[in-house]
Amino acid sequence: MPLSWPGVTLELPCHCKPEQVQTVVWFFRKHLANSEETRVLTDHHGNKLLDPGRVPHSGNLQSRFSIRLFSLLIFRAAPDDSGIYICGSARRDFFYGYDLDIQEARTLRSAPRLTPEDTSKKRKEWKRLGSARPLYRVFTSFRPWSVCDRCGVPGEQVRFGLCYVHSRFLHIRYRRTNQTVASCGSGAVPGAFGRLKRSRFGAKLEVKSCQVTCPTRAPPPSKVLALMAFLGYNSLPVAVPVFYLNHPADRVLTLGCPGARPNMAVAWDRGSEPIYRFKYSAGRNLSTAHPRLLIDTGHHLVFKPAKIQDSGVYYCWLQGQQAAEIRLLVYAHFRRGQSVMSHPDFPAAVQTVLNSYAVMIAAFCLLVFGRAGIRHLRDTDETHVD
Repeated sequence: MPLSWPGVTLELPCHCKPEQVQTVVWFFRKHLANSEETRVLTDHHGNKLLDPGRVPHSGNLQSRFSIRLFSLLIFRAAPDDSGIYICGSARRDFFYGYDLDIQEARTLRSAPRLTPEDTSKKRKEWKRLGSARPLYRVFTSFRPWSVCDRCGVPGEQVRFGLCYVHSRFLHIRYRRTNQTVASCGSGAVPGAFGRLKRSRFGAKLEVKSCQVTCPTRAPPPSKVLALMAFLGYNSLPVAVPVFYLNHPADRVLTLGCPGARPNMAVAWDRGSEPIYRFKYSAGRNLSTAHPRLLIDTGHHLVFKPAKIQDSGVYYCWLQGQQAAEIRLLVYAHFRRGQSVMSHPDFPAAVQTVLNSYAVMIAAFCLLVFGRAGIRHLRDTDETHVD
């Protein structure tokens, strides 16, 4: 039963496949759906999607799903991708299945410090619930804190908490032997529990501030230092890979840090200005409109949409070290059927061009009249001399 948060890349291997089977077909079914509603994600050769309008996230499906060595890869997984994934053959011989649950963090808060009194209250509450033997318990299981995502400057640490249900009444079809814990969105959770558990619980993302010093590097050999001193450098420059990206304006743009993985600490800067997750997180405030710039739970920097003023230099940090420099250029474009005159900046551009022509014409006229005046004065002086 895979369990994850949105924005990450997932790989679902096709286990238990016979060796004589050379192609696989992946099937998908939403939780609590009938067997007749099972959809085929790939063609009978296992390399294309069929009818993307009937499966979640029909937009850009072919760029988010891929088949590699019989495994199904889901890029930037979303909550609507949750469901049952089954690997089989074109004759519907099923080999292996996954109950996938993608949980979206609905709250983002700074981690509170629990006092001894709060800890004792929680233990008493758990004992009371244990004696009452309720139908189910919902709890959040947190992963360890990440390392500080920056060094030398104030940074952040994050940890994800995923929602689980503990019950003796889990659906036996989706759980293993003697298993009494399942994720909140799993098909093993009875439908009667759904409305109660989703009203108060869910995945969580916690953020807290941190600041660490950058690790000291080993000094280079003396010959290299002498060469750098001769060239006028006090120290060796740190080589950070540079990437160039052009993107049309008014479209969604997603920037990923090269080499980043879901369990790594990733940070973003625009120039020298940090972009802190606590301020630009997708789940920070659900009551207001969606922000145009945000950092999703997959560590991507997302522009919804990108604007021309977003052009600039962006840096990403990986595990507390600066990992890449991205030079972004957002350019204006015209949609199909859109004329140049419909662009909002067209009047200002026309005014600028007309003003430039007026200045050039005025300068040209001044030069012509000035030259004519000089010639007239010169001819007048020559006439007086004769």
